[in-house]
Amino acid sequence: MPTPALLEETVAFLHDRIPLTKAMGVGLESYNDQGLVLTAPPGPNHNHLGTAFGGSLATAAILAGYTLLWLELGDRGSHIVIQESHLRYQAPVRGDIRAVAPHLEEKTLQTFRDTYQRTGKARLTLPVSIISEGKVCVEFTGTFVALR
Repeated sequence: MPTPALLEETVAFLHDRIPLTKAMGVGLESYNDQGLVLTAPPGPNHNHLGTAFGGSLATAAILAGYTLLWLELGDRGSHIVIQESHLRYQAPVRGDIRAVAPHLEEKTLQTFRDTYQRTGKARLTLPVSIISEGKVCVEFTGTFVALR
């Protein structure tokens, strides 16, 4: 089970390496056997209508997938990049942004890790949902590439 210190270290890493995450107020609510939940407050992420800005939603979804993969890979020197993404906005997000990246199947994750160790490069497609007021407001699918 990840420790609170790991979550704090990961947020500090994100804020240091990806400055936009600090400006957005990105945090980690949880990382466990259910997956990863990345959060961002509405204040710095709202649009002219008082709901979450589409760019902030896209960024939160990408960051949730990126962070889950970075933690699961376990190689702090790896470089993870987004190769392709698709977003479907279904409803406005009011309040906090909660980007939920579900836990990966162990077989899928092991194949990813093995490929990365063997070749120094691996690719994986991940789903992320942004939840607000108990419903899925944004569906995201992204293909990420890890490079040594």
